[in-house]
Amino acid sequence: MRIYRLAVEMTGFIDNQRKTGQKIGFVPTMGALHQGHISLIRQSKKENDLSICSIFVNPAQFNNPADFQKYPITIENDINLLELAGCDVLFLPSIEEIYPSQFKKEQYDLGYLETILEGKYRPGHFQGVCQVVDRLLSIIDCNTLYLGRKDYQQCRVIEKLLQLKKYNITLHICETIREIDGLAMSSRNVRLSTSERTQAAAIYEAFLYIQKNIKIVPLSDIKQAAESLLTSKGFKVDYIEIANDKLMPLDTWDGKSAIVALIAAYLNEVRLIDNMMIA
Repeated sequence: MRIYRLAVEMTGFIDNQRKTGQKIGFVPTMGALHQGHISLIRQSKKENDLSICSIFVNPAQFNNPADFQKYPITIENDINLLELAGCDVLFLPSIEEIYPSQFKKEQYDLGYLETILEGKYRPGHFQGVCQVVDRLLSIIDCNTLYLGRKDYQQCRVIEKLLQLKKYNITLHICETIREIDGLAMSSRNVRLSTSERTQAAAIYEAFLYIQKNIKIVPLSDIKQAAESLLTSKGFKVDYIEIANDKLMPLDTWDGKSAIVALIAAYLNEVRLIDNMMIA
């Protein structure tokens, strides 16, 4: 696996591959890799000649500087996992490489997507996400971008970014990879204690409750019951929402259209987010 740390070297390599007609898949990450990330690499390898991963912990998308400082860094293990998965190239830039002194911040018109759910609870977060993804895509000229469904709102935000900047890139949203008890794999899970890790499975239980009762219980009552389930397991809930596939929150459901349930909740100091297509 090749490793590049400089944008000019990464871009030069990509340009050479483009000249030979190579089809390129790209998986952007913040490291602390797990099998969810690796599933994206494997999907890319099925569909492309070349699969590239980036690891960059983006300070621009952290509302709380303490969260940025606590984000797990596991570079040696990450490199090992990528090599085992057959990743072709790793882009491993510094903060100065992504945000050089001449870098100019851009304001992205994300509409309602940055005013609801994560946008409401983490103001400015999605501007930071767009800032780094836009910068990475200016360096890594790929055919297909691979994202995990666990961060569903982020997927929709990046979809909007691709439209706004007119990138000729296909967005491939891959299914969430879960642990045996249903907990979505996440880099934040490593911060859970043994007892918290057991408690965390309640998020999946809440989704199963919603799925089971969606056709027989009003949405407001379902959300309230799901919140009670989580608070009884020690969670502090930011939101439990039921929305259409474009993330417009719903008060009622017609029983036919696609809907997604979304949860964000704290287990002590660790904030977990997840979602599930319910119908």
